[in-house]
Amino acid sequence: MALDAEERPDRPIAKFESMLKTDDVYFFDAEDFEDIIHHYLNNGKVSLAKKAIKIGLTQHPSTIELKLLEVEVHVFENNLEVAEKMLDSLQILDSNNEEIYIQRANIFSKKDDHETAIALLNKALILSEDTIDIHALLGMEHLFMDNFEEAKKHFIQCVLFDEYDYASLFNIIYCFEYLEDFDGAILFLNEYLEKNPYCEVAWQQLGIQYFSKKMFKEALAAFDFAIISEDTFIGAYFEKGKVLEKLKRYEEAIENYEITIEIEDPSAFAYLRIGKCYEKLGNVEMAKFYFFQTVHEDPLLDKGWLAITDFYIKQKDYLKAKEYITKATNIDDENLVYWSKSARISEALNQYEEAEVAYQKMIDLGDCELKTWLMWSSLVIKKGDSRSALQILQQALEFYPKNADILYKIAGSHLILDQTIKAKEYLVQALQYSTKKLGTFKMEFPQFKNNAWINNIIEEFNSTSK
Repeated sequence: MALDAEERPDRPIAKFESMLKTDDVYFFDAEDFEDIIHHYLNNGKVSLAKKAIKIGLTQHPSTIELKLLEVEVHVFENNLEVAEKMLDSLQILDSNNEEIYIQRANIFSKKDDHETAIALLNKALILSEDTIDIHALLGMEHLFMDNFEEAKKHFIQCVLFDEYDYASLFNIIYCFEYLEDFDGAILFLNEYLEKNPYCEVAWQQLGIQYFSKKMFKEALAAFDFAIISEDTFIGAYFEKGKVLEKLKRYEEAIENYEITIEIEDPSAFAYLRIGKCYEKLGNVEMAKFYFFQTVHEDPLLDKGWLAITDFYIKQKDYLKAKEYITKATNIDDENLVYWSKSARISEALNQYEEAEVAYQKMIDLGDCELKTWLMWSSLVIKKGDSRSALQILQQALEFYPKNADILYKIAGSHLILDQTIKAKEYLVQALQYSTKKLGTFKMEFPQFKNNAWINNIIEEFNSTSK
């Protein structure tokens, strides 16, 4: 039995959900169905939205708005061909419906054809009286194409319409930052704040812009205004703490980080910053305590493990440093920085085999930096394995074929192995690219410092190059 909406005064959403639990069928206006469907889509409840669309089209089969919502769901679920066919039919019925162009734009956006999507949205912009959502979509399409100036214009329209549209406000600042127009961002935010002087989000963003320009006094003032506007705004306290650190006002920085912990659940980032402040103050025990709190709160935060490791390295307690960097690599064995630390700590402990394992892991993870190859090969040369050093250096030469440091090391390794012809070949190449690094070569291979054979090669090279 169908019941008229007037017989049940409950809100449409509650009434709809009640209907789903019973055998009754309630009648809703088409507008009610639109509200119900939008509610479910906005809350990510797609299956309920689809049920509402199905029932809505049963009660109002000719309502274009409900059919367009069905199209929207098809687009969301990547049923693009079905959505396009539906739009073709709907366009015959209502060729000036802006939502048709919006949904077509969404389809082209999903296909990464952002230029066509923008053209369709511009058409919708002409047809629509309510243009703000279209400006937001245009802004996003221009962001996809890295058209930051155009994107910024559209997001500004959104903020002019709704001063509390913080998503668009953040996107505007993102555009300014990507364009490295920090002065433009500061000007925009100051103008915005003249109209909205108690917007804590804008004050925070202004402070961040000042911070990026190292205008710490102005940044501090901006964060203070953000806190005045909203005294539980954690982001402002945290950013203020960072400024105070830069000003070396570590006790005050700690106070601000502690406030963030009092307002909300403890944050690993706050613990980390407090630990860093205590370290700067020379309070070793408190620094250590907060670094431990950091990794306890969030074992996946790499900065926490690195802070503990660096703490013990500064104390020259390499065994403790090794203990904690090993714990870190056990949690995340694909973190390149962890392995870099592990290599250097193992080398400091004369644990050459473990250091080699760490260097190999770094290379396996895609680290092809010159310093990694040089440090690894130096380690292997130090442990007396020149043949392995040559293998490492030959790999390095593939990435840096004209690097004098590598060539000098290859020459030295060949000399150690009494392979004089090869040594001369690489030594001459190294001299061609840099004679200035000859001193470094002699330091690394002191056994050849006063070698007459090498001196003859150098003299020969110098006379030839004149």
